[in-house]
Amino acid sequence: MSQDLLVKLVSAGNAKGVGKGHVYYTRFNNKVKKDPSKKYETKKFNPIAKEHTVYKQKK
Repeated sequence: MSQDLLVKLVSAGNAKGVGKGHVYYTRFNNKVKKDPSKKYETKKFNPIAKEHTVYKQKK
């Protein structure tokens, strides 16, 4: 994987806080997005919480 496009996504957990801190690594090009000051955010499946949770880009 290209290291310049690699970002770390950290889970915020579900409503009860279960699964907080689970990590995904993915490729994302920050240079192409419309507002470069915003962090990448997406919903992915959290295997600890066993449901889809919000993942936010971490530096």
